Amino acid sequence: MDWRWYLKDIKQDKPVKVLTTFSCGGGSTMGYKKAGFEIVGNVEIDPAINRMYVTNHHPPHNFCMDLRDFNQLGELPSKFYELDILDGSPPCSTFSTVGKREKFWGIEKRFKEGQKKQTLDDLFFVFLDTVEKLRPKIVIAENVAGLLYGNARGYVREILARFKELGYEVQLFKLNAAFMDVPQKRERVFFIANRCGYPALKLNFNHTPAIFGKVRTAEGKEIAPGSKLAMRMKYVKPGDRLLKSVMIRMYGEKSNYGTILVPDSYICNTITSSGSFVRLADKMLFSDNDFINVQSFPQDYNFCGNSVQYVCGMSVPPNMMANIAGEIWRQWLA
Repeated sequence: MDWRWYLKDIKQDKPVKVLTTFSCGGGSTMGYKKAGFEIVGNVEIDPAINRMYVTNHHPPHNFCMDLRDFNQLGELPSKFYELDILDGSPPCSTFSTVGKREKFWGIEKRFKEGQKKQTLDDLFFVFLDTVEKLRPKIVIAENVAGLLYGNARGYVREILARFKELGYEVQLFKLNAAFMDVPQKRERVFFIANRCGYPALKLNFNHTPAIFGKVRTAEGKEIAPGSKLAMRMKYVKPGDRLLKSVMIRMYGEKSNYGTILVPDSYICNTITSSGSFVRLADKMLFSDNDFINVQSFPQDYNFCGNSVQYVCGMSVPPNMMANIAGEIWRQWLA
């Protein structure tokens, strides 16, 4: 499965209906489309991100609203009650292993996702209310690997119990996109559940990873001359992979965790929605197309003025979901 591809080449050729929630820029959507599935609609809270989704994917039914409000709607298209797959990636920043995650559990805050005050750690359970409302055959939910560690494991136990209460058998998979035709080390957890008595799903991906030098563009973006980053880059040594290493050597400070140094011979680190990614080959910042390639986004995607890094960092890599969808078709739905 090539990381370089185009939306215009996708054809829906399998009778599989998918509704996607927390749709963001459509990373999951594009994976399902690459597998030949039909997207019947989406739910997205952020108006600007939703406009971008509609521009690229033209869903038959679009709901720009909080999923909590969607769950309260009385009338929905009949095909929503005949879904093969309900998809969702509840915003997950409060479960990330980076930062003070427990500090924000249960707290209403104006997070980037949706540009409105809300709690994020309960959104998975809001998604499970959608499962109860629509009763799809299969449920696929993606989240950060940090959900499996520390106190967050208590949430996982509650999620599994809720799935069981709703009559679904659920499996957990921790998958690395690097082995799924995505030129990026990106570990994510997938909850894959069904109510149809399907046999246990087997997901064993071991595709050859692509190093950054194979996918980076000819030119990056110049680091602003005289900036702190430009000054600190002068002290980078060959083995450094984070600018943090320079800060520790020079100043004894543990800072600049968000500045990633990527050599051509390495698989790229996880793309995040913020921070700086530096190409060590020429000491330039990633170009927009570097982010597109590393995330396996299509070459003809219209970002509608939104930050390319932000959209890619917030999205499921399309090739990652395409591989999962392909196995679900082969093992369960074909």
